[in-house]
Amino acid sequence: MNATWSRFNVTSVVLGFAFLYLPIVLLVVFSFNESKLVTVWGGFSTKWYVSLFHNQGLMDATWVTARVGVISATVATVLGTLAALTLTRYTRFRGRILFSGMVFAPLVMPEVITGLSLLLLFVAVGLDRGFFTVTLAHITLTMCFVAVVVQSRLVSFDRSLEEAAMDLGATPVKTFFQITLPVIMPAIVSGWMLAFTLSLDDLVIASFTSGPGATTLPMKIYSQVRLGVTPEINAACTILIAVVAVGVIIASVANKRREVQRQLDEQAAQRG
Repeated sequence: MNATWSRFNVTSVVLGFAFLYLPIVLLVVFSFNESKLVTVWGGFSTKWYVSLFHNQGLMDATWVTARVGVISATVATVLGTLAALTLTRYTRFRGRILFSGMVFAPLVMPEVITGLSLLLLFVAVGLDRGFFTVTLAHITLTMCFVAVVVQSRLVSFDRSLEEAAMDLGATPVKTFFQITLPVIMPAIVSGWMLAFTLSLDDLVIASFTSGPGATTLPMKIYSQVRLGVTPEINAACTILIAVVAVGVIIASVANKRREVQRQLDEQAAQRG
């Protein structure tokens, strides 16, 4: 019975991972296809990557997406960290429930409703849709995710470290920047990366809030896919996968080194 269930579990896991990752593998493989037909293998070639970098429309969309992602992730990280600090350190103040609900509402709100609401807001205030509106929309979308990540770290934060620093004469501002901020920095970095990824991936909200000259890469890819998948799209997606993979590897290595250094510091303190 155990062997049967074991084989069933292994088979289920293999099929699940194949369902998730086999399309990605096929996409990467066919990005090096010589043939223009994305379903017919015509030999190995990198010409579609060269063609991609000569596609001005895709390059412009990539540049817009990168700028929107960096700016929105940075602003969302600052605002999300401040929101997390407020909700963690000030447990009782008038309007806390309303404030908490407004911060975390985008987590459960369908993106269609969020995008439509922001569109109506921008129209009501007379704000022309473009790069600025897309950036504001992505800040609204991603700030709550940063707040969740940072708040989860602040909940387990040892407040005695701050109390010890202030007992030694440090001001609250100095305590925050020299004690609190370094401790929660991994959560802040993780929140920034999550916000940037969400901005990079967003299609629905950007479709509602974008305007002339503010076409993001997901919007550009979606518009071209509707007319048929081309090898250039496969190449663009492969580059995105590579960038995300490199970012994940770098973050994992950095966290591993930080953990090893922390253990070495603890061992040195115990010996001392």
